[in-house]
Amino acid sequence: MNAWTGFIDAIQLGGWAVYPLSVLAIAALAITLDRTYVFWRFARLSAHAKEALKAGAAAPLELARVLPPAHAFERVARALQDARAPLWHIEARIEVAAAVIERDMIRGLWLLETIVTAAPLLGLLGTIVGMMRSFRLLGTDGLVSPAGVSSGVAQALVATAIGLVIAVAALFAFNYFSRRVDSLMAELEAFANETLAQLRLAHEQHRLAEAA
Repeated sequence: MNAWTGFIDAIQLGGWAVYPLSVLAIAALAITLDRTYVFWRFARLSAHAKEALKAGAAAPLELARVLPPAHAFERVARALQDARAPLWHIEARIEVAAAVIERDMIRGLWLLETIVTAAPLLGLLGTIVGMMRSFRLLGTDGLVSPAGVSSGVAQALVATAIGLVIAVAALFAFNYFSRRVDSLMAELEAFANETLAQLRLAHEQHRLAEAA
């Protein structure tokens, strides 16, 4: 209880800078939770889906069956389902699906990246304001209000600390989700390329059979 009370007192000492920093902290937490759910729901492969990936040419049909709608692999699988379509048409559909998937997966990450930069700057601004407040209490003949000066210094330190904590947490989240997007897009590209190679082989075999 004493630790919680001390934490609340420290927040109160931070002054006005705590309010915009709190908004940034809430925004970073909301984006982190939202992206965590999105990647868990629309990018995670279950055991059945991993087995379906091994189905060769039938993988798109199997994935479309076992994965939920709007799943990243389900969208690419849907673009690959029409094996009778020309290969250039299938490739164009895959490119469009991949672009939409990447756009959906990185949604909100720009704000998380902005918070990484904005939080320390707001904390630094609170530091400057707190130090200016302390300096105003210094008279030409010496210290006028020791308590006021201590309060200003505390405000400066608390604002800086809060800004750095928010920035560090947002940086870890941003780097993790950015890496996760890169990994997902690489997996989708590998799946699409493997399926396209099988389709090209099937088309070539069918063409040779007709020629014979």
